[in-house]
Amino acid sequence: HDGARLRATLREHQVNAVMHFAAWLSVGDSVKDPAGYYRNNVFGTLSLLDAMVAEQVEHLVFSSTAAVFGNPEETPISETHSTRPINAYGETKLAVERALPHYARAYGLRSVALRYFNAAGADPDGELGEDHAPEQHLIPRAIDAALGRDTFQVFGDDYETPDGTCLRDYIHVTDLASAHLLALDALRAGAGSTQYNLGNGRPTSVRDVLEAVERVTGRRVPLTMGPRRAGDPAVLYASSARIARELGWTPRFESLDVIVETAWRWREAHPQGYGEKRTY
Repeated sequence: HDGARLRATLREHQVNAVMHFAAWLSVGDSVKDPAGYYRNNVFGTLSLLDAMVAEQVEHLVFSSTAAVFGNPEETPISETHSTRPINAYGETKLAVERALPHYARAYGLRSVALRYFNAAGADPDGELGEDHAPEQHLIPRAIDAALGRDTFQVFGDDYETPDGTCLRDYIHVTDLASAHLLALDALRAGAGSTQYNLGNGRPTSVRDVLEAVERVTGRRVPLTMGPRRAGDPAVLYASSARIARELGWTPRFESLDVIVETAWRWREAHPQGYGEKRTY
């Protein structure tokens, strides 16, 4: 949260817009350590916003999350749905979202908050992929299990869903990237601050994902059943009609098997992930 360093960086590189991706993002960890999540995700972002104001950087694309909605009252979820997070991660992202209109009115810092549903997949060209330490995202965990590295644990099979497991909306990272560019173009063209949901609009269960991994890899995914994880909503899937209507965005990678296939190809080519190159 080094405001002076942030200002110096913005000034040195003559930055005129910021895409802010950095955050802690584990739902489970946020329940265990809410204070840490508020310090990092909220205070850290406010430090960035203050540096942007000081250096007259007026455009921000902010990585938000479907976790701002909590347990939805209706699906698919539109941008006008009530926001009631059930975990500290969602609360921290919503806190920033609520600050952004005030920064726009007071300082002229306009922003687009992009509410990711479940980002997944890898660069189709094979250059970039997903590699966390420890890995907590469903698709790479399932692929690792298929490779014999671990047993996949399902967090709860007693939800009120067709197969008892959580329903999520998986969106390919390349489609997320294109939405960021469209959002930045809109801000530069004079658009006001707003929020957009980003998803495929298709509810997909944990079991659906495991079956897709088995189809794509030709391997069995060994699994165990565990209890529900604190802070996990039963169902989250998006309506992305607003960004389609206003910015012309539509996802190119709609097939779950294609999303899994890109992740699998990257993992095959990079069995140790980024290895020593990993910086987080």
